[in-house]
Amino acid sequence: MIVKIRKNSDLKDIQSLKDHLISEGFEIHESIGKTYSLFGVIGDTTKFDTRSLYAFQCVANVIRVQEPFKKVNRKFISDDSIIDVNGVKIGGDNIVVIAGPCSVESYEQVDIIAKSVKDSGAKILRGGAFKPRTSPYAYQGMGLEGLKILKEVGDKYGMPIISELMSTEYVNEFVKYVDIIQIGARNMQNFALLKELGKLDKPVLLKRGFSNTIEEWLMSAEYIMAGGNQKVILCERGIRTFEPYTRNTLDISTVPIVKKLSHLPVIIDPSHAAGHWDLVESLSMASIAAGADGLMIEVHHEPEKALSDGAQSLKPKKFKELMRKAKIVSQAVNKGI
Repeated sequence: MIVKIRKNSDLKDIQSLKDHLISEGFEIHESIGKTYSLFGVIGDTTKFDTRSLYAFQCVANVIRVQEPFKKVNRKFISDDSIIDVNGVKIGGDNIVVIAGPCSVESYEQVDIIAKSVKDSGAKILRGGAFKPRTSPYAYQGMGLEGLKILKEVGDKYGMPIISELMSTEYVNEFVKYVDIIQIGARNMQNFALLKELGKLDKPVLLKRGFSNTIEEWLMSAEYIMAGGNQKVILCERGIRTFEPYTRNTLDISTVPIVKKLSHLPVIIDPSHAAGHWDLVESLSMASIAAGADGLMIEVHHEPEKALSDGAQSLKPKKFKELMRKAKIVSQAVNKGI
């Protein structure tokens, strides 16, 4: 439930309310707003008489929350959450572009791509060191060596890095080397992994599973936040439908729906949704127009030779053109890129 606190309430009365709620076995999440404050009360409230709270003079209103996700809920935190990644802010009035190769293949490859995307305006460098692939015979990534390469190149160009974590085995290494831990679609409901991420003080980008509902996606984010880690970024990467023309179907409606339900930033991965490089630009513009907080785009200087996902990777020149158009669209929706 949510308890709205009256403006200029007596601090002793507020503390008495907190002590009472804690004594009833509830956890309290405080949200301090510009005009009023909220208590997000976590716990089983089914048998609790919410009307009893009006006995406290500081209580303005009490609202039961029907949705199963609590900390993720915009009813608990009305303002948009902004995740600061080494000075790069994701959320609010910012549109952040994350770009780089699907897979780390060599130092030279990452260096060439990083320089080009940085020059074009990308703020965060992406690259897969551990690759979850449908086929066991497909390229699986360079592993820890690839993570170190990504970190070295990111430091060289002053770009925070993001890479995908597949299991709890390498959590410590990811904490050491990356700035944002990415959880891919296949691991969205790997609850053991999500619980471990909840213990960290490290931003997590959580991709939506290709067959999962929005509520299931938000519940996975709730796992991370319930563990104590409030630095969660949501990423829509397309869902599985009957349409075979694209790799996945990009659910643009995700953006306004999630913005209504949650305070967390939402970015779009048009590369995985499209599966074809020539569709990425259009989907990117549509995502910005819909209110997305950022884009994650795959770029490769030689996509014909890429070890994974070359068909959906933009060449640096095409990425530069995309960024030029993205700035125009972002101005139309009163955001900066």
